[in-house]
Order: sequence, then structure tokens, then C-alpha cells
Amino acid sequence: MIVTDDIFVMLLTEEKFKTFTPNEICDAKKYTEALVCLSLESRAKVDEIVRKAVAAGGATYNKPQDHGFMYGHGFQEQKYAASLAGTQAFA
Repeated sequence: MIVTDDIFVMLLTEEKFKTFTPNEICDAKKYTEALVCLSLESRAKVDEIVRKAVAAGGATYNKPQDHGFMYGHGFQEQKYAASLAGTQAFA
């Protein structure tokens, strides 16, 4: 779903959502889960923002993913490393 020229919403089935994270999907009735995505202009910009997040104390939670039509890599705050909250950047 397109919200604005810069904001898109992806509604995923649980099966598809599992392909975006190596972590177990939590019971949303008990826990909060979120995946915030940023759209960037290039693969290099995606890698750059992940490097900056890690340098600032964050952690990656998955390897970069090349889906052919989009490239993604993610990071999360280190203090939440065991949670499902994270940010993923795509180009």
C-alpha cells in the first residue's frame, strides 16, 4: 500500500514475515513486534546506514537479503537484541 511517495506499507502473512527475520515470531497478543522499513536509493546507501547503526552501538539481526527486485539489510538497538523490533533498509 502506498501512503505517500516516500512511505509504503507491506502487510504480510505470518509465513512471508518469517522470511524477513531469523527470530521466532512472537504471540502478538502478549508481545509487541514491529519491523520498520526505510527505502533508500541504492544498495550502497542501505549498507552505509547499517554500518552507521552498528558503529553507533546497534547490531544486525540478519544477513543482507537480495530479493532481486529489492535489497535489504537490517539493524536493531543492541539493548533490544533479543526482541523482534528492528529497522530494515531496502533499495
